[in-house]
Amino acid sequence: MGSQAYSKAKQLLIMADAGGSNANRSRLWKVGLQRLANLTGLQIHVSHFPRGTSKWNRIEHRLFSFITQNWRGRPLISYQTIVDLIAHTKTKTGLKVKARLTRRRYPTGIKVPDPEMEQLNLKPDAFHPEWNYSLLPQCSKVV
Repeated sequence: MGSQAYSKAKQLLIMADAGGSNANRSRLWKVGLQRLANLTGLQIHVSHFPRGTSKWNRIEHRLFSFITQNWRGRPLISYQTIVDLIAHTKTKTGLKVKARLTRRRYPTGIKVPDPEMEQLNLKPDAFHPEWNYSLLPQCSKVV
């Protein structure tokens, strides 16, 4: 979707919280972002919210209350039911949700060794480099 709507984009900004699989300290998250940068040719800039502050993410704040209202009183009997209720959510301002269920199994416990981390084209930001950094495509390293 994004590549069609923003075909001339050269950069992508990701605002992420600081916990879970996309945590600022997650090695696998950074490896995945490097693969995305390489695949798309985009410079990926990441800014993590400090711990405990992601609940103030404006999009989440605007959207999740409508999702909750949409499924209020309905039994959540299956994953598909949950996805369908989320996918049929629309805010008062017209924001629509797209959601789909994947049955793909994802391996757990993947360890990323130091040599693989050293291969990343990761550029820490001057301001809070532990939370703010960029991953640049490896095919054409940008300084």
